[in-house]
Amino acid sequence: MTQSDVWLVVGLGNPGSEYAGTRHSAGRMVSEELARRLGAPLRRLKGTHAHIAEGRVSLGGPRLIAAELDSFMNLSGGPTKALLNHFRLRPDRLAVVRDDLDLPFGEVRLRQGGGHGGHNGVRDIIAQLGSRDFCQVRCGIGRPQGRQDPADFVLSRYSAAERPILTAQLSLAADLIEILAGEGIQAAQQEYHRRTEAGKARS
Repeated sequence: MTQSDVWLVVGLGNPGSEYAGTRHSAGRMVSEELARRLGAPLRRLKGTHAHIAEGRVSLGGPRLIAAELDSFMNLSGGPTKALLNHFRLRPDRLAVVRDDLDLPFGEVRLRQGGGHGGHNGVRDIIAQLGSRDFCQVRCGIGRPQGRQDPADFVLSRYSAAERPILTAQLSLAADLIEILAGEGIQAAQQEYHRRTEAGKARS
């Protein structure tokens, strides 16, 4: 494998069945969607505190390594660094997928570099890597209505009415990551804007 041929995708979230399907684990759900598309089960990678699935997006296309961490959100940096070291990848070959309170539910954004925006998982990754050169894929979860504490909101599960929007969001995020890996971030961003405009034209 060469660095130009491989992308490591780390979907952030808390491990354990009690956190599965919560808003704070949106990143993990994207990694699971990528693993499903790759046709590869997530398997434990010794020495990294992570589970990974590997495969190519298409015949002759880029190789994706979709990962879920076995650590809690605020300790995401160590396992992410271990994965980069294991595969001998630079931070600019890393895409971190995470939830975002400041984006409306259903939306997805990609950016190269930038800060942590108050997200503890990204904060720890920046601290451990000593770099902000990785790509962030932000999945909007919106903010709670009324007086609900955001800390409680992010650990809540999606309602039945929200599930179709979540399914579309996870699919969009996975699509954009595949484009990112194959064609670069500008192509992925352009595809997002194209879909957004097409959606507005249909509404």
